[in-house]
Amino acid sequence: MVLIGVSGSGKSTFAARHFKATEVVSSDVCRGLVADDENDQAATKPAFELLHTIVGIRLREGRLAVVDATNVQPEGRKALVALAKEHDVLPVAIVLDVPPAVCRDRNRSRADRPFGEHVIRRQHDQLRRSLRGLEKEGFRTVHRLTDPAEIEQSVIVRSRLYTDRRDDHGPFDVIGDVHGCRAELETLLIELGYVIGRDGQGRAIGAHHPDRRVIFVGDLVDRGPDSPGVLRLAMGMVAAGDALCVSGNHEAKLLRALRGRKVQVSHGLAETLAQLDAEPPEFRAEVERFVDSLISHYVLDDGQLVVAHAGLIERYQGRASGRVRSFCLYGDTTGETDEYGLPVRLPWARDYRGAAMVVYGHTPTPDAEWVNNTICLDTGCVFGGRLTALRYPERELVAVDAGEVYYEPARPLASSAPAAIGAGRDPEVLDLTDVTGSRVLHTGYLDRIGVRAENAAAALEVMSRFAIDPRWLIYLPPTMSPVATSSEPGLLEHPAQAFDAYRTDGVPAVICEEKHMGSRAVALVCRDLAAARARFGAPDDALGAVWTRTGRSFFSPELTAELVERLRTAAERAGLFDELDTGWLLFDAELLPWSAKAGDLLRSQYAAVGAAAGAALPVAVEALAQAQARGVGVGELLGRTESRLANAELFRAAYQRYCWPTDGLTGVRLAPFQLLAGEGRAYHDQPHSWHLSLADRLVEADPELIAQTRRLVVDLTDETSLQAGIDWWTELTDAGGEGMVVKPLSNLVRTKSGVLQPGLKVRGREYLRIIYGPDYTEPANLSRLRDRRLGHKRSMALREYALGLEALDRVARGEPLWRVHECVFAVLALESEPVDPRL
Repeated sequence: MVLIGVSGSGKSTFAARHFKATEVVSSDVCRGLVADDENDQAATKPAFELLHTIVGIRLREGRLAVVDATNVQPEGRKALVALAKEHDVLPVAIVLDVPPAVCRDRNRSRADRPFGEHVIRRQHDQLRRSLRGLEKEGFRTVHRLTDPAEIEQSVIVRSRLYTDRRDDHGPFDVIGDVHGCRAELETLLIELGYVIGRDGQGRAIGAHHPDRRVIFVGDLVDRGPDSPGVLRLAMGMVAAGDALCVSGNHEAKLLRALRGRKVQVSHGLAETLAQLDAEPPEFRAEVERFVDSLISHYVLDDGQLVVAHAGLIERYQGRASGRVRSFCLYGDTTGETDEYGLPVRLPWARDYRGAAMVVYGHTPTPDAEWVNNTICLDTGCVFGGRLTALRYPERELVAVDAGEVYYEPARPLASSAPAAIGAGRDPEVLDLTDVTGSRVLHTGYLDRIGVRAENAAAALEVMSRFAIDPRWLIYLPPTMSPVATSSEPGLLEHPAQAFDAYRTDGVPAVICEEKHMGSRAVALVCRDLAAARARFGAPDDALGAVWTRTGRSFFSPELTAELVERLRTAAERAGLFDELDTGWLLFDAELLPWSAKAGDLLRSQYAAVGAAAGAALPVAVEALAQAQARGVGVGELLGRTESRLANAELFRAAYQRYCWPTDGLTGVRLAPFQLLAGEGRAYHDQPHSWHLSLADRLVEADPELIAQTRRLVVDLTDETSLQAGIDWWTELTDAGGEGMVVKPLSNLVRTKSGVLQPGLKVRGREYLRIIYGPDYTEPANLSRLRDRRLGHKRSMALREYALGLEALDRVARGEPLWRVHECVFAVLALESEPVDPRL
């Protein structure tokens, strides 16, 4: 927004009254910033360089910029209009055309305005010469205010662009290019659950769904047998609020033809004009008004969905300019034609990295396929293909076959991918810019998850030096939140707090799963080498991989191959590949013993503490006992030392339970507790009982390698069941077990405030001795630990959970590796946040 007026016309006062201080970019303020004097005219050039830079940044970031300067000279306004065009926004001018006498009086009252009246006269003359040509200069709207009272009473009304429907959350059914195929459109609408309304002649004039609306991607007309019928139906739906529609290039061309403009009557336009000639003039006029009202694109659902006829790159979304509209109608073209006489289009979708899903049509393809969070729904119905709809936000495709070939395509539909210049980005190649710097990721479970630049750098260090081949690394498990601190005597954690937490959130039943004494592991196993190559590239001709929470391999390549083969054989015997119709399986599991991964940690940290305590404390107890026998008053110190010795012995016993010798795979156990994903499917919608039943079948197939996860279902509405859950935990921990994880039985749970924690770990008294130290159970220490702060840990667990689910969804949808790795890398980056590791 450009304020135009001579010095003293009241621009700064007007700006301060109507706009935020941060929205106003003042030339005077910029002079002060570069010269320490807002009236130093010698600093005008650098001041305006700074002003243009600030305005450009604000426009780039999608924010309003109000330029407070005289702007009476055409060359000054030209630079501002150019900035608006560069950032594809609409420039608006507000002219304060105040009488010169008013401006002179105002300037005389200001000691900081020493210039003479000739300056006011010159500026006013320049303004007068400019008034008629402002719109020709490129200003979309010009508001002229001529009287101080009018300026004082003016009101600024902020209006959204027509493209901005961010507050419209759907759900939607986005329908691809119809091209006059009315019968197929009616069939598809019925398939989607819409009830079609008809007039007295039986013609479809609308369609209604109680919960959903349609979005047409354009190209309703041309080539097909009944463009008027399609228009009548679509116009009725739009008028009734049952549909939205964006313009296609065929509608734009039809509008020019209806208005008598010179157009090339080709690509089916002749058929549409002939069909419209048979309609009443009133209907033709209605069609003209309808196609004239269609806009270039829509941005919907908080910016998560963009619909445009030919697609839209990220920097054009929500913008308004001629080139944005051209891109929406025709895509990114080179101006050349291919051997079929069709435009050569650049593969914009291959390089797309935007957060919004882009749904489009325009270029017929045999099948609708996802490419970098974009999908083309033009599946060539008029050419004998199908008419396709995308259900949003479900991301489900619904299609109906064409009744016949209505129009022969210039390019065979089977090879209808557009000719492209350059290879574009290989979707399987990772780029450093995908993960470095501060980033915000959008998921279907938590909308915005921030990753700090310093945490990304730490994750990059780990992943580049230690992680397995990224083609395997499609998931990292989230950290798990501990239960709220218990007030039970001598205990820091207790099942009652987990049960209470889920019951408060409306969960009716939970499943308590034994927490194994091992290391979290993710296991990916392919049925055969063909499946491994087709889906993951089969690095080193492997059939899978097994990795840690930080993406590192547990074992050498040879031992990993042996473990993967054992797991593959067990899955084959259990019939999982056939039952789930998949060539690969991804498991969440525990790998036992803990010493298999953490042997060095155990020796250097835990065993060292145990050995030092075992060497020093018995001697200290003996010496103190002798001193007390001689009458020295060391009884209190002796008691404390004896307690420390007993605690040290319990500490040694606690970590030794997690250690046993292994030789190759001998002694190694794998305890899978959840099947995360397979080809085309993520399984977080399945209850935990389903997952554990599959794991039990693996145990039956290879009981030597696969360990069972014991569990107990607890009804949170039944006191007897609740007590049984507490008793089971007590039995596990009294026997030396680590504890249990309490999870909603149904698995993924959504509430109005978002997703719930996937699980709460409830660890036993003796296991926590490993975490907090041998003497944590001393009353003073336990009292301090009850004040542990869990908020950050819980937040991190929930964010990592959402990222993991999003990664699995992207894998299931067949999205490129870099899209999956965005989420995987972010999980690892969040692990670098400062949080108490003992939680």
